[in-house]
Amino acid sequence: MSRTELKVDGRPRAVEAAPDTPLLYVLTDELGLKGPRFGCGLSQCGSCSVLIDGVETRSCVTPLSAVGSKTVTTLEGLPAWHRARGGKLTKDGLHPVQQALVDEQAIQCGYCYNGMIIKAAELLSNTPRPTEAQIRQAMNGHLCRCGTYPRILKAIQRASRVMAGEPA
Repeated sequence: MSRTELKVDGRPRAVEAAPDTPLLYVLTDELGLKGPRFGCGLSQCGSCSVLIDGVETRSCVTPLSAVGSKTVTTLEGLPAWHRARGGKLTKDGLHPVQQALVDEQAIQCGYCYNGMIIKAAELLSNTPRPTEAQIRQAMNGHLCRCGTYPRILKAIQRASRVMAGEPA
């Protein structure tokens, strides 16, 4: 075990963990965060996704030592990350993707929503008006047990419109 300094959701955090500890375990077990979830442990489902310096990363296979001085953003910190990039939050203080998933009733069992939101936020930060094909490509590799893919697609399109200042 060693002491490691991290920047998580805009705040410096210190943890005691071995360098090869998966980032997911540090975030959930050491820091008590609820956004990233253990899904498959093999980087195949997306449930554990976080942003590391703005890039979607599977935390279940990312060792703590790979984070270094980079910034980790989890679902809990996504609204602040969006606001820091000049984005507007919903009236409830949510990232537009979070609100759109609620509005489209795309969240059911909860298995996928962390990864879906993280990936969609990354996509929309780089491609504000993605085509349906671009959304499908970006979301490939994020599994939804309930099969709400059509609603997730609609939610990302809705969030894109809202972020562009258009009606939902």
